Order: sequence, then structure tokens, then C-alpha cells
Amino acid sequence: MSDNSEKAEQEAAAFQKIWMESMSKMLQTAFAVGSDSAPPEVLRQIRSGLFQALAESWDQFMRSPQFLEGMKQWMENAVTFRKMTNDFLAKVRSEMQAPSREDIDTIVLTLRHLEKRLLDRVEDLAAQVHDLNGRIPKAGPKSARPATAPAVPNKRNSKNRPRASGKAKK
Repeated sequence: MSDNSEKAEQEAAAFQKIWMESMSKMLQTAFAVGSDSAPPEVLRQIRSGLFQALAESWDQFMRSPQFLEGMKQWMENAVTFRKMTNDFLAKVRSEMQAPSREDIDTIVLTLRHLEKRLLDRVEDLAAQVHDLNGRIPKAGPKSARPATAPAVPNKRNSKNRPRASGKAKK
């Protein structure tokens, strides 16, 4: 417990030192302005000096080892809290027998693979039917077939896919 209190005292002292330095710089800047300039110009110089002193002191503070260590601990705690929350919610879903996000993603991925395999197979079958139609000899002048063989259907174009009924148009 004494280590924590000593560390807290050291951090508070470092913070106090930074603030005291920044305040002293601001006061020095405010009173270092010459009396020969016009009042609005004096105020602009004071304002710019204050902003510069604050910027320098905050830059020094944010680069200090104490601040960086505090930010590191804060980030580690945030990551740990996120992991604990995810684990808790996964446990709740499991106990309620509800599907998890990973389960749903796996099912969607499997369905996409299945769809692609089916479409590839239908395209292969369409190409085979087209080849077979090209091998059938013409039946004479009353044939309902066009003079040229139909083109191979486009991929994923339902208009050009073969019909399931197998009946020919008359």
C-alpha cells in the first residue's frame, strides 16, 4: 500500500511541477511586454505568450513517462474489459442456446460456397446440353430448330439458362 501512495505522491508532485512551471511562464510572458506598444498589441502578445507556454507545458506533460505509463495502463484495462465483456456475452448466448456470431458467419460462408458450386455445376450442365444439341442431326424442313446452334448461356443469367421441363418450343 505504501508503494502505491508513494507512486501517487510522485505523480502528483510531477503534475504540480508542470503546472507551476506553465503558470510561471505565463506570468513572465504577461509582464515582459514593453510599455511602448499599443494596448491591443499588448493583449495579442500576452495571448500568444500564454498559448505558447501552455502548449510547451502540455507537450512536456504528455511526453512524460508518468503520463505515457498511465495511458498504457488505461489501454490495457480497456482491452481487458472488452475481452471480459465478449466472454460474458458469449457465455450468456451459450446458456440461452442462442447461436453465436461465429456460428452465423460459418453458416453464411457455407451457403455461399454451396451456391457457387451449384451455379458452376448448372453452367457445366448447360454447356453439355448445348454440345448435345449441336450433335443432333436436323430432322428436315419442318424442324423447329434454328439454322444456327444457340449460344452458350451467360454465367448467372437466368434468361439463357435451359428449361427444366425439357419440352421444345413449337
